[in-house]
Amino acid sequence: MSPAPPAAAADGLRRCDWAGTDPAMVAYHDTEWGVPVHDDTVHFEFLVLEGAQAGLSWATILKRRDGYRKAFAGFDAAKVARFTPARVDKLLGDPRIIRNRAKVEATVRNARAFLGVQEEFGSFDAYLWGFVDGSPVTNRWRRSAQLPAITPRSEALSKDLRRRGFSFVGPTVMYAHMQAAGLVNDHLLGCFRHAEVGRTAGRGAIGRG
Repeated sequence: MSPAPPAAAADGLRRCDWAGTDPAMVAYHDTEWGVPVHDDTVHFEFLVLEGAQAGLSWATILKRRDGYRKAFAGFDAAKVARFTPARVDKLLGDPRIIRNRAKVEATVRNARAFLGVQEEFGSFDAYLWGFVDGSPVTNRWRRSAQLPAITPRSEALSKDLRRRGFSFVGPTVMYAHMQAAGLVNDHLLGCFRHAEVGRTAGRGAIGRG
């Protein structure tokens, strides 16, 4: 028997199960998740937020997204790379973010490593999309249980990022980044966004900020 497609929400649209009913999560699912990103500021934003998410829910991080944007200089990697230990100590008293020293310090280190990638490849985007040969991978999952947590590509990406000095970039975190930034289309086949994201990817580069 074929798996049942996602149930329709109150608005009549079928979505991936994880979108739930929280307005912020639904909006993120409907407008961002899986849309190809070609903007280094957005890539850095996702790296910051995904690192902060470790051990927490994405909904928790989404609620603090604006706070993170203000605390981390609009996700400008060049500015974050210049954060001093005193600035880090101040951030640890900021209730708008997850006040975890290891995560905050990792964000500053990652900003510096991010600049190194930009210098070597011209952009972090060019580096990242090289792991999927420049084109989104379109999967055709019918139920959430089929989605992998890691893939060989995310393992390769994680290993290389760690070699370059990044932290909080394990293969599961990096697969989440690949899904969010549209390197992989993991919307379920029954989700209305699966086809929409596919059409968006065909139109070429998209920047979000």
